[in-house]
Amino acid sequence: MTPAAAAPDLAVISAPDRAATLLASPRQRLLAELGGEPGSASGLARRLGLPRQRVHYHLRELEKAGLVELVEERRRGNCVERLVRATARAFVISPEALGALAADPGAALDRGSAAYQVAVAARSIREVATLDAAARREGRRLPTLTLDTEIVFADAASRAAFAEELADALGALLARYHDPRAPGGRRYRLTALVHPVPAPAVPPAAPEVSR
Repeated sequence: MTPAAAAPDLAVISAPDRAATLLASPRQRLLAELGGEPGSASGLARRLGLPRQRVHYHLRELEKAGLVELVEERRRGNCVERLVRATARAFVISPEALGALAADPGAALDRGSAAYQVAVAARSIREVATLDAAARREGRRLPTLTLDTEIVFADAASRAAFAEELADALGALLARYHDPRAPGGRRYRLTALVHPVPAPAVPPAAPEVSR
């Protein structure tokens, strides 16, 4: 069998049935185990402490959904061992899988609210995933630009001043480069999100041992 190409780093799940397949227990654990290297039903069963038949069933369901793929078949005595792997190292479920329940930034939302920011981020996942899938089918790479950093504001006044300057700077760039009359010009979406960084999870302290 020809060696399979390396699995992509990320796959976006947009179909509801594939999302349901992914979320059913214990399939996330199986995919996590298969993200690094291929495995078999018997090997996964031993590592996870699950019945082999149960693991075999879930691997078949994942394979039917395109979340797991066959890498190699090995004959062991009278049996054929199937080695499979996850089709990506990580997965994201697109809001598209929720259908009419998906967040919509076009709805009547307060543009200064957390709900609106989440809806805009959800739209980005949906749009970029759709465009990337089309580009891959055509053998192209989707042109994107991502800027991601952290900033510490001294106080609320500094944060407000930063927001105002950021809006002014973006406005100047848009005025310089936006050309709606350009023949063959392609429309891009620019989104800037600013939100607090969650505090890192602190592991529980080890219990003291009395001596």
